[in-house]
Amino acid sequence: MSSLVLPDPMIVRDFLRTRTPYETAKTVLFFYVVATQTLKFCRHVRARGVIDSVRESWTWTCKRALLLALKVPSLQKEVQQQLNKARVDIEDKLVPKGVSRYLSLPEEGKSVEWILAEMAKMDSETGPNANWRHAKLSGAIYHGEDDILRVIVAAFERYAVSNPLHPDVFPTIRKMEAEIVSMCLRMYNNPNGAGTMTSGGTESIVMAVKTYRDWAREVKGITEPEMIIPATAHAAFDKGAAYMNIKVHMVPVDPLTRKVNIKRVRRAINRNTILLVGSAVNFPDGNQDDIMALGELAAKYDVGLHVDCCLGSFILPFLEKAGLADGEDGGARYKLTPFDFRVRGVTSISCDTHKYGFAPKGSSVVMYRDAALRRYQYYVLPGWTGGVYASPSLSGSRPGALIAGTWATMQYMGSDGYLKSCREIVSCARTIANTITNSIPDLYVLGSPPASVVAFASKSLELNIHEVGDAMSKRGWHLNALSGPAAVHIACTRLTLPLVDTFITDLKNSVREAKLTPSGKGTMVTLYGLGSSSAVGPEMVSEVATIFLDTLYKA
Repeated sequence: MSSLVLPDPMIVRDFLRTRTPYETAKTVLFFYVVATQTLKFCRHVRARGVIDSVRESWTWTCKRALLLALKVPSLQKEVQQQLNKARVDIEDKLVPKGVSRYLSLPEEGKSVEWILAEMAKMDSETGPNANWRHAKLSGAIYHGEDDILRVIVAAFERYAVSNPLHPDVFPTIRKMEAEIVSMCLRMYNNPNGAGTMTSGGTESIVMAVKTYRDWAREVKGITEPEMIIPATAHAAFDKGAAYMNIKVHMVPVDPLTRKVNIKRVRRAINRNTILLVGSAVNFPDGNQDDIMALGELAAKYDVGLHVDCCLGSFILPFLEKAGLADGEDGGARYKLTPFDFRVRGVTSISCDTHKYGFAPKGSSVVMYRDAALRRYQYYVLPGWTGGVYASPSLSGSRPGALIAGTWATMQYMGSDGYLKSCREIVSCARTIANTITNSIPDLYVLGSPPASVVAFASKSLELNIHEVGDAMSKRGWHLNALSGPAAVHIACTRLTLPLVDTFITDLKNSVREAKLTPSGKGTMVTLYGLGSSSAVGPEMVSEVATIFLDTLYKA
């Protein structure tokens, strides 16, 4: 066995004796920096793998070279022309022409009748595709029926001015919020746990990321935190990591099962790891990660495990009671595996009440295994000149009406209502998935989605799936385009139920149209084609996305 040969201690002492303290400090600092950077490099390569690390380096190099080349005036002018064209196209779609605009306060206040009439007029000016009641949507509106709307509006009217920042003034809102969290904890089998409400799934996830950063810093002394997420994890994890200065290791998923590669997750864990992430179900293709395997890793290495159930919300907890958890074909398809707090190692879960809980938009719940962990989510500033400041989440003031609307909706639906919706929505999704598998030979379903989302892709390069998506758009459908692989998905809701046959017919016709007469000009084809056009493709897509965000605020 070979052994490491160390220098003679006398030589080392003589070397140090001949150097000044300043030179010695510089040498020590140099070797410290080299050692720490080498360790970071080794951890990075271990987490990513040699091939992916080389690929990342090559992509980065090509990107830098191309961005440098784009500074050439002629190329820069051409790129700017394309971006200006994209800006015009986006504004044409989002900003109505020839309508009344209200850019300054009116000199005199308007009547309620005028306001309602103007709202109706503005709705009519946006065109027929802006009416969500046509129901050709992926997600977005999860219930939308008049009975639920009446319940929500009644709650809004009663608690319109309430604010949970003042629990002494609005004690009922405080009570409702605590009860919403309690109901969700019981639904996810952790009645003695803890949690808070947030403004949506993104805030729930960002709050969880913040919680683990602060927990790891205080309990484990980690100052350069890292987290490990599947490639299919929601973008909110990247967003939270960017806000909290946390390094993200993105682990690929199995191309067939669409579950995160557990071996790669294990390899990515190191002393700076604070959090593992799993989805139940993920947003892109509706599949579920192996939460039990992730839980074993989290418990073994004493790190957090957050399960993103924002989309699974009030669907997954009712699958077993609905008789759908075992899937079809003896569990070969659509089988649900354990995902909640009964799984050892799961330390937090996010659940969107405003999705399949049918609550008003802007409500979600983040849950923790115990109250001790939840404390790291809080922000407390005891020495503020305005008094002691303490808030459970990002916002200070929050709309109590949303809390009241959520509480009222959950009371109105009850377990029996959610069970019925789960059974109907999941059956709808499986009908679509089975039809694609059995009757549309050009397409295949990604993975084996157990709940309400179905993603489909093309089996051959001859059929561009985003061309299919654009053809569906022409038929009035608002679907989601995916990349890695290129695909399109639909998140089935209660609005989808009466339109299953219409969706299947439109999809078959769209596949036929995309094969015979592809236009190559649709939104999905253009945007996602740009994203994969070169190393700077994503950079250009980012520019287009920024233009889109700017346009949202063009009055």
